[in-house]
Amino acid sequence: MKKIIITLFVAAAIAVSCKNEEKQSSEKQPEVKELKSENTSDEVLLRGEYIYTEEAAVLYGNDFVYGVTLDEKAKELAQQVESYKREDFDMVPVILKAKVKDNPNEEGWDKIIEIKNIVKVSEPTSEPAIKVKGE
Repeated sequence: MKKIIITLFVAAAIAVSCKNEEKQSSEKQPEVKELKSENTSDEVLLRGEYIYTEEAAVLYGNDFVYGVTLDEKAKELAQQVESYKREDFDMVPVILKAKVKDNPNEEGWDKIIEIKNIVKVSEPTSEPAIKVKGE
């Protein structure tokens, strides 16, 4: 069940990114930036779209997809994202400071992130990529 939900999230994210590819290519913003500080030498700044369910959380960027460690920070971000969602499975743009680690589990992505700081949560800019017939 978890794999099916995650697969649907990734498929929806890919559909949205294909639709907005021209818009995003004109914005030349780096997706991942290393932070230069003594305390955060292994943290990166990530810009992507976040989706959270009870079983899994995902951060999807232009050139990456990371699973998210389900901890208090992931739940805190889920609460902040909730006010921007129009549908249950909407992905919301966020900027995070996080540690990228290898996934210790066999299921899911090769890399996961542990959220260290929530920098920004933004309103989604586009209409949902998948529309139900009759809407």
